[in-house]
Amino acid sequence: MASERAFRPHRVVVLALDGLLPFELGIPHRIFGRPKDAERRHLYEVITCSVRPPGPVETNADFAIHVPNGPEALATADTVIVPASYELGPVYEEGALTDELAAALAHIRPGTRFASICTGVYVLAAAGLLDGRPATTHWADAERLQRLFPRVRVDADVLFIDDGDVLTSAGVAAGIDLCLHMVRRDHGTAVANEVARRTVVPPHRDGGQAQFIHRPVPDPQLATTTAARAWALGRLHEPIQLRDMAEQEAMSVRTFTRRFREEVGVSPGQWLTQQRVERARHLLESTGLTVDQVARDAGFGTAQSMRQHLQAALGVTPTSYRRTFRAGGDSGVGVNGRMRSGT
Repeated sequence: MASERAFRPHRVVVLALDGLLPFELGIPHRIFGRPKDAERRHLYEVITCSVRPPGPVETNADFAIHVPNGPEALATADTVIVPASYELGPVYEEGALTDELAAALAHIRPGTRFASICTGVYVLAAAGLLDGRPATTHWADAERLQRLFPRVRVDADVLFIDDGDVLTSAGVAAGIDLCLHMVRRDHGTAVANEVARRTVVPPHRDGGQAQFIHRPVPDPQLATTTAARAWALGRLHEPIQLRDMAEQEAMSVRTFTRRFREEVGVSPGQWLTQQRVERARHLLESTGLTVDQVARDAGFGTAQSMRQHLQAALGVTPTSYRRTFRAGGDSGVGVNGRMRSGT
């Protein structure tokens, strides 16, 4: 009974601003509304609020939505998410908060986690939350964001950035990547993967925004690198050389490397490291293998090599990660640290 009374889901408050995109508003509800613990209790509670008293909020579509909570709800948040809006006014034009928005944000308690989807980043930047920190947004808005907020370290080539207590994502569907990452960070890969399966989306996407920027349409007759990636995924525990992957597509190493980066957004070596980190995370969470065994099975070779890669990607050691996310452990503790897309 004591544990029942002690349990409280993590509260996510989504700030709905006029001109919002309905698709992006729905992402946090869809992703955070899914995860449950072993007792089938929801791990998150998601509510929506406005900067005004309860009532209608205009969208960029031909309908408005009724938001049942005013800005006071922000005071109850463990995480605040700001989706994109097309009517940010002075926030977008001048980099300054309106009095109404500033008053709403003043309700937020110290220590609350912040996240933005697409142009929601302008709100975080105007509030001074991104000064001196890395952030991203839709690639088409990145240059303008950097110009308006020169103290922000804008990275236009990632799907999301996790800088600990402040997270930002690129546009539209990258909000799904970000929210899944937050679930993974809070409760581990098994929980996040189950949410992804239920939502019919990949648990994580390879590469960054570079793959979505307009380029001349490639010749459909040209070969892809799909078969090489599938081949490598089945052999992560083995040494894999670049020439081995190129041979799977009957390409030269140079051609394969160029084609791979065009399709995936990162180099073959970076992609392999990402996949091995994911493999190591899964094994640390779901098996009793020793750290040395996990390192071998994930393809890192030695525990020291795996430790260095996990420290770089997640900010924690393998032992700390296992202690946090092993089934039956304290799943409410998150892993902090900056996370670039796909890691």
